[in-house]
Amino acid sequence: MLGEGDSKTEPKAPGGRRAGGRGPERLGRRAGQRRRGEHDAAPRADFRGRRVPSARQAGAGPGRSARFSAPWRPTGAERPRRWPCGGGCSVGHCHPLVVQAAHEQNQVLNTNSRYLHDNIVDYAQRLSETLPEKLCVFYFLNSGSEANDLALRLARQYTGHWDVVVLDHAYHGHLSSLIDISPYKFRGLDGQKEWVHVAPLPDTYRGPYREDHPNPAVAYASEVKRVVSSVQEKGRKIAAFFAESLPSVGGQIIPPAGYFPEVAEHVRRAGGVFVADEIQVGFGRVGKHFWAFQLQGEDFVPDIVTMGKSIGNGHPVACVATTQAVARAFEATGVEYFNTFGGSPVSCAVGLAVLDVLEKEQLQAHAACVGSFLMELLGQQKAKHPIIGDIRGVGLFVGVDLIKDKATRTPATEEADYLVSRLKENYILLSTDGPGRNVLKFKPPMCFSLDNAQHVVAKLDAILTDMEEKMRSCETLRLQPEAALLSPPLGECALLLVLGDPELGSLPSAVAPSFQTFCL
Repeated sequence: MLGEGDSKTEPKAPGGRRAGGRGPERLGRRAGQRRRGEHDAAPRADFRGRRVPSARQAGAGPGRSARFSAPWRPTGAERPRRWPCGGGCSVGHCHPLVVQAAHEQNQVLNTNSRYLHDNIVDYAQRLSETLPEKLCVFYFLNSGSEANDLALRLARQYTGHWDVVVLDHAYHGHLSSLIDISPYKFRGLDGQKEWVHVAPLPDTYRGPYREDHPNPAVAYASEVKRVVSSVQEKGRKIAAFFAESLPSVGGQIIPPAGYFPEVAEHVRRAGGVFVADEIQVGFGRVGKHFWAFQLQGEDFVPDIVTMGKSIGNGHPVACVATTQAVARAFEATGVEYFNTFGGSPVSCAVGLAVLDVLEKEQLQAHAACVGSFLMELLGQQKAKHPIIGDIRGVGLFVGVDLIKDKATRTPATEEADYLVSRLKENYILLSTDGPGRNVLKFKPPMCFSLDNAQHVVAKLDAILTDMEEKMRSCETLRLQPEAALLSPPLGECALLLVLGDPELGSLPSAVAPSFQTFCL
């Protein structure tokens, strides 16, 4: 079933043709629309000649995230075989089947979702086959942030409550409503709102209940129960508990098995719903299951699931899946839900193609196999290098926690930053996460191979060995500012591996013919 408003109206496609056919070749200008060549009187800003980082900050929006202080600039005349990308490209950047699906549908029709089209129905059906039967209503959107914002609206309408419980250091999106429920963001801005309540991150390496605790799942769930009770004592009511099924920004955390069912029981007893954020971890990444929340047990079913990033392999598409009961409560407002390009024919064609690739290339099983191998290799490095305090992960969602001291587990923030920069010199792009920015995050596209894993870990080993031999303190780990990355000589093959979702200051416009460039 589609979310109310996605299929309620049945107008014809623009130009009077049916929605399944080709649209009109020409559309007239709307009132006030500029003709080609018309501009505002004020001159445009000219960013030419500036260094990339400063120009990006000035022209692409001050405050945008950038992982490195200098752009990656290899030399050469040919474009890369595959363009570097972040964690949003689950099946590999520019996968030909996904590109073809978008191109073919764009040639036929791409219009807003008021017009009926088979793709949105077909896509909803395919998604429903991957989820528990209870989750059978789908709302389509353009981004993970939009999905989580809608999930918040659904939860409040269904419960009639307002307050939200979230995990510490969580991040759920960039909209104002989501900044408010993201401790990772709001602590640096306006602070915590009175309707937002923070529970401890279920981190068994750094949290209050660690690997030696007899039942960390129950212990951490009891913390949520305590938060809920405190809210109720103040006369407030819980609408929802929001959590990434595997907290990523929090440091690649793997919640102990049984934690979510316990939390859901406490939250539902208080009249709230459980929202599972699968935006970074869904679609087979964990290997064992298609959805990360399924790691918590076959009987656990969230009330709302949000999807993004991997769902479209880089195309802007997202989804909210929920129950009939929640959807009916939302419909009862009488206010139709509408999203112009959420669920457009092209977006749904892309989504269907991604599901086809995941199935045909058996990428879920591949993620389980390669992820297990990667964890084994990293475990060997942990035994060899004292700076590695913890290796945690499942499938192709892996974190390497770097520490200064095994007893205190002090985050090795400077060392992690230095290591990431050194890896960049070896054409491997990683990012760090966690409260201490000391956890290396591995979230490559699911085409990441056994050979790729060996290559990355070998480079990691070499750099850590060099660090241990030559650089004993944080002060010696500091790079020269704005140090540029030079490309190898022609004929010397370099492998670029992009792991996780780093924000690069700039990407190359050309790469030498001898480069193998993989978007991982």
